[in-house]
Amino acid sequence: MSLKSSTKTDVNTTELVISIDAEAFEAAVEKEYQRQKKNIQIKGFRKGKVSRKLAEKTFGEGAFYEGAINALVGPEVDAAVKETGLVLVDRPNVEVTSIDKAEGVELKAICITKPEIEISDYKGIKAAKVVKEITDEDIDKQIEIIRKKNARIVSVEDRAAQMDDEVIIDFEGFFGDEAFEGGKGEDHPLKLGSGAFIPGFEDQIVGHSIGDEFDVVVTFPEDYQMADYAGKEATFKTKLKAISYEELPEINDDLIKDATEFDTVEEYRNDIKTKYRNDIKTKLEEAAVSQADSAFENDIMNALIEKVDAPIPNCMFEHRIDSLMRNFEQQLRSQGMDLKLYFQYTGMDVDSFRETYRDRAEKEVKLRLALEKIAELENIEPSEEDVNAGLSEIAAANKIDVETVKKLIPLDDYVEDMKVQKTVEFIKENAVVDNTLAEKAEDKADAE
Repeated sequence: MSLKSSTKTDVNTTELVISIDAEAFEAAVEKEYQRQKKNIQIKGFRKGKVSRKLAEKTFGEGAFYEGAINALVGPEVDAAVKETGLVLVDRPNVEVTSIDKAEGVELKAICITKPEIEISDYKGIKAAKVVKEITDEDIDKQIEIIRKKNARIVSVEDRAAQMDDEVIIDFEGFFGDEAFEGGKGEDHPLKLGSGAFIPGFEDQIVGHSIGDEFDVVVTFPEDYQMADYAGKEATFKTKLKAISYEELPEINDDLIKDATEFDTVEEYRNDIKTKYRNDIKTKLEEAAVSQADSAFENDIMNALIEKVDAPIPNCMFEHRIDSLMRNFEQQLRSQGMDLKLYFQYTGMDVDSFRETYRDRAEKEVKLRLALEKIAELENIEPSEEDVNAGLSEIAAANKIDVETVKKLIPLDDYVEDMKVQKTVEFIKENAVVDNTLAEKAEDKADAE
């Protein structure tokens, strides 16, 4: 391989011209002939016994050129990129500009490169860090949540459905006499009053009993995501199959004896008022500190994103959207669903779903570039001890040894992620807490 030229043709774009000499090209052509030889058949010759010379005479001199070039392109372009030191953010667009048996091959590779970010004033970023004061009302809400977690589901057989009941229904939607896509469900759980279905749907289940089959007539909202459905009246043929409701536990002496170390409800209530409430308050206060710290970090990172003012290749945003979508699809599959079914329920398609991730993807790409640049400017690197400690945690969590972890994960990427996280901590340590910003934000919100 010979790198003939490297020319920056645009922002974040470099053109490489690469030549492959005749000897290397001939070796690749011969290798491709040998690979295809077993399948070559010409009248009068046994399959697999046709010479290269005869094959080229029959099918043309370039019969094996495409396979040979395909085998050469990847390694040759990779070597050229390595020689230039370019950092690519997408696969190069490669074009074969000339092929000559005597002269070899010439390639042109259009490379999209990682953008150069300039960033300053990243120390001393101001952000609010307000820790919420925990009130008695907050504690009472938490106690009610704990109580609801211990509720039991009671099946109903002797009355009609009411608001707040959980029902199981079969349904199928029609526009006129024609069923429409995504409008059918079987054994579907629905909490009446949750607003999970089209407005008016849940109200029309109230009053029906188990076994009832009835029509629910609703109109899709004008701003419904599927334009073909928006504003249309639909009839859902519905069957009510089960009704249940949530029953909160009754606190009595027997329950207290079984579930706690106390003998009576009075003793238990006294404990709730003192130790139990204090425990809840402590946990809520710890959560409030954590939430304040997260909000502080988010505000700092958003401020950092605003400092990134450089052209960024769109492919970087698209790749990040791809990654976010893959992660979401994995979560769906763990719940027994896939994207196709999700799209039916939400009325979305691939393009509209991708757009929901665009803003987040752009922010995450900009933030990553900013943090990587700051790490470079500040010479931030994880120590060998940091890396080994992190790998040991992964190994322990997965019950494997560290050497196996090193083989299973891309180590360079792991180290780079650690560097970025250390840079986040560096930015936070050098930030300034300014709670007047929160007050100004509240005043602005009140004014609006």
